[in-house]
Amino acid sequence: MTKNANVQNGIIFPAGKQNDAYAKYFVGQSYLQSLVNDPDVTVGVSNVTFEPGCRNNWHIHHDGFQILLVTGGEGWYQEAGMPARHLVPGDVVVTHDGVKHWHGATKDSWFSHIAITAGTPEWLEPVSDELYDQLEVTK
Repeated sequence: MTKNANVQNGIIFPAGKQNDAYAKYFVGQSYLQSLVNDPDVTVGVSNVTFEPGCRNNWHIHHDGFQILLVTGGEGWYQEAGMPARHLVPGDVVVTHDGVKHWHGATKDSWFSHIAITAGTPEWLEPVSDELYDQLEVTK
């Protein structure tokens, strides 16, 4: 059973269109809605929505950072060498410059977050099914 299916309709911000521009950096389907479209603002602000099981590849932000504000569903965030962190609405994640990490939905839930991003991303390898499949939500 899929949890939090209402996230696909955009609880706070619209889910946006299929994230075709970055699809090669994701396992599964994601959606992207830019929230700030001012050319004088050098920080990206977007709503990213993940279908159940969707996650982005490992990546690093160079000369910048990323802040995730979780707005719906359940997801994961993991930095290289650290355990994965289960995310729910209201959680905030700060990723500092040069930190290898990934984020995405749990296996059975939609997931959305606002991504506030500065710098240049370096996209790396996909998160392996082996790593992802062993993640379990502890209550």
